[in-house]
Amino acid sequence: MSLSSELALQYIDGEWKSGSGSWDIIDFNPYNGEKIAAITVATVAEVDQAYRAAERAQREWARVNPYQRRMVFERALRVIEEREREITETIIEELGGTHLKAGFELALSKDMLREAMQLALRAEGRILPSPVDGKENRLYRLPVGVVGVISPFNFPFFLSLKSVAPALALGNGVVLKPHQNTPIVGGTLIARIFEEAGLPAGLLNVVVTDIAEIGDALIEHPVPKVISFTGSDKVGRHVAQVAAGHFKRTVLELGGNSALIVLDDADLDYAVDAAVFSRFAHQGQVCMAANRVLVDRTVEKEFSERFVAKIRTLKVGDPQDPATHIGPLINSTQADSIEAQVSAAIEAGATPLLRGSTEGTMMEPTVLGAVPAGAPILTSEIFGPVALVIPFDDEDEAVRIANDTPFGLSGAVHTADTERGVRVAQRIDAGMVHVNDGTIADEPIVAFGGEKNSGVGRLGGDATVEAFTTVKWISVQHGRSAFPF
Repeated sequence: MSLSSELALQYIDGEWKSGSGSWDIIDFNPYNGEKIAAITVATVAEVDQAYRAAERAQREWARVNPYQRRMVFERALRVIEEREREITETIIEELGGTHLKAGFELALSKDMLREAMQLALRAEGRILPSPVDGKENRLYRLPVGVVGVISPFNFPFFLSLKSVAPALALGNGVVLKPHQNTPIVGGTLIARIFEEAGLPAGLLNVVVTDIAEIGDALIEHPVPKVISFTGSDKVGRHVAQVAAGHFKRTVLELGGNSALIVLDDADLDYAVDAAVFSRFAHQGQVCMAANRVLVDRTVEKEFSERFVAKIRTLKVGDPQDPATHIGPLINSTQADSIEAQVSAAIEAGATPLLRGSTEGTMMEPTVLGAVPAGAPILTSEIFGPVALVIPFDDEDEAVRIANDTPFGLSGAVHTADTERGVRVAQRIDAGMVHVNDGTIADEPIVAFGGEKNSGVGRLGGDATVEAFTTVKWISVQHGRSAFPF
């Protein structure tokens, strides 16, 4: 299993075939610029074929005993374990992910498949009493039918599986559209794994295409009842608006601008380690990344010195080298945009504690201090290796700064007093806050999601069951009801 022409195709109704669009999506290696594949885009007609195939296959799949359904995910897990080296190489080549990043993503993905096995058995119903004599109320939890999944480029293997596997386990069909920059890792590779695992044809379909070709057809199509989208808040807002206009439910996992707070009693060496990983994992292309490191003013100088010293030890370069910590950004447009943000902040008065250079897709780490209040970079998501160190005078100011952003995804608080950390965490407007840990965490049984512009809905554990099932009320009258006429 490797990057090859056999995965540079559409996967619709159990068949591998070329799209019928008039142009190709070119898949490039972001480190060296080499062409990986050319995939002819799917058209609106092929999106329809994919949804209709999922709709047909789902009817039978929903009737399959959940104990049998879970076997597919056991086999998929074995396929990944057997092909782990090849999948790692694919992640490195298509994403520019380092060996460390690939291992992290694969570990999350395998945990998700293990959770999918359990989710197959979690669609539990209830029997409720009735005020009417002789009547019984049954609540059945059923699959929604078909789920449309749109995944991002940063963790495409895991973030596609995070919706695809649970949706299938709960009895649904799926149509997956991966990001144009990661069509194989985020799409066709997953289709091949489930094909080898014995998933019935038609249940999972992968369409590689672009809004320029299909417009909003993936969202507007009448078949899917839920749209699961992971990506930017700008696109997420559009997805929500279109879906709402067609009475579809959405699960939106969007951007972030997380704050890692270092209180005056924190273990500084440990906080530095947590902050470096939270900011620079996968070149900072992580929605939960700690864009902002908030440090009590009494320890700011000492923390900043240790923070910068640690960052200087990170190796920037070829992601094929196992010693590399920071590889390329997904494309040069992304790098140029971040470089412009940094330059604007410095021109506005920010102090570069560490100033990295940018060449093509490669960005060396940058750390900015003394960022002036009101600078746009303070409230924006920085999807690259740039950290902001911001001092505060007390807990109230730390919380105010942490909340001064339209996002509310993740966060962290470092302190020697655990309960003090919890009290601060409770005041942060984010869906997830971690005491004495990093800002990057995702566990399959815990509800994951954000507040404000960071998204709508949750995935993980019971939240996943809620997202991909619906409830039907069936009442049974064992006696006779009395009617007024």
